[in-house]
Amino acid sequence: MLKKILVAGLIATSFASVPLAAFARPIVVTVAPPAPRQEVIPAPRRGFVWAPGHWEWRNRRHVWMGGHWMRARPGYAYQSPRWVQNNGRWEMRQGNWARGRGDRDGDGVPNRMDRRPNNPNRY
Repeated sequence: MLKKILVAGLIATSFASVPLAAFARPIVVTVAPPAPRQEVIPAPRRGFVWAPGHWEWRNRRHVWMGGHWMRARPGYAYQSPRWVQNNGRWEMRQGNWARGRGDRDGDGVPNRMDRRPNNPNRY
């Protein structure tokens, strides 16, 4: 009986947190982010997309988040997180997946960087 109550409570708690993420406020600060760091990008991996590192605002300061591999989504192109300046304030635009932009074959490599942009099995 106690296990059932605990499981039901965990399930209810997990669903209660979903709307909070959907309505998260954008991060806006007055301190400009430092220049991006140079990263060594590893060799391409089939089925994955490289998400480059970026600066995030944490505890009232900019913190570098290193790049990492993400599983590719066929038909989508990954847009990296970026800072946008507007009237002396900086707003963080989170990374997202955009459908059909610049990746015709859906291999996760943008057409401008792809030697074979129409072949999903080759980079």
